[in-house]
Amino acid sequence: MKNIVLTGGGTAGHVTPHIALLPSLREAGYTISYIGSKKGIERELIEKEGLPYYPISSGKLRRYFSLRNFTDPFRVLAGYFSSLRLLKKLKPDLVFSKGGFVSVPVVRAAGKLQIPVIIHESDMTPGLANRLSYGCATRICCNFPETLPYLPEAKACLTGSPIRQELLTGDKNAALMRCGFTEDKPVLLVIGGSSGAKAINDAVRASLDTLLADYQVLHLCGKGMLDPALSDTPGYHEQEYAGKELKDYFAAASLVISRAGANSICEFVALGLPNLLIPLPASQSRGDQILNAKSFRKQGFSAVLPEEELNEKTLPTAVSDLYANRQRYIDAMQKAPASDSIAIFMNLFEECRKKTS
Repeated sequence: MKNIVLTGGGTAGHVTPHIALLPSLREAGYTISYIGSKKGIERELIEKEGLPYYPISSGKLRRYFSLRNFTDPFRVLAGYFSSLRLLKKLKPDLVFSKGGFVSVPVVRAAGKLQIPVIIHESDMTPGLANRLSYGCATRICCNFPETLPYLPEAKACLTGSPIRQELLTGDKNAALMRCGFTEDKPVLLVIGGSSGAKAINDAVRASLDTLLADYQVLHLCGKGMLDPALSDTPGYHEQEYAGKELKDYFAAASLVISRAGANSICEFVALGLPNLLIPLPASQSRGDQILNAKSFRKQGFSAVLPEEELNEKTLPTAVSDLYANRQRYIDAMQKAPASDSIAIFMNLFEECRKKTS
């Protein structure tokens, strides 16, 4: 019996690569379990996939003062002991971690029990949660060649990001029907991420009249960020988050506005979808999205608009430039080296499993 435990959470980006791997894991005969946080978005996403979900206590190491910095270490410790108990019960052949602070106690517990661990780092520079886990890792995978110098050489592996294959099978007409759109204007898809992006939402809504003159706008605005005043606006459809219908939205979109999370932008390249990236600014992050966006702009895959320059005038101009030059971006993405990341990961899983059998 093959047995794998998946872990990671905090954002949808820590979960979607797991979901991309599920069909291949099931086909290969793996029993799959997931360890995540009690209230993170990963719980909702994973339970929809029908997997057994085991919640643990988790904390976060913040780079700023917070009273929770004094209590979260105890939550992490509780999560570690919960992980030990769960792993002894589940007896996995290996653990695959996508990062996020909930993964740290799971990976450390796996290391204690001498269970092989594979870690995947999506962004160009490794996050703190993954760095804390390196000592317990068997292999450390990454998306970007630029990441390799940051990783322990003996463990590093360039894999790319697993892409959900169903995203390539969308139905454009289903999306147009759902949104009440027509074939007459191109569709601009706006993705704020699983938790939304207030700056992007505000700029889109402030420039909506200008955008709607040339595009139909499909706006995924994030949980709790709907604007009921715009619900009856012709040519505009908003919803909090897209699940199974996302593949249809991608099929209908002529271009997309998005943050610069690594998993999302890798999906845009796989889809050949012209994109305008508005990375999370350094004031709100460790700057990883800025580096991701710079890399994709350098390769000709993406246009970039810094959030500091984002407003109701610059956004429509950037969108217009992207649409006018869309073929140039499509051509660059089509020339990107193909990488069957799912096959690479499945081979790594088998390699690690056989070492323990």
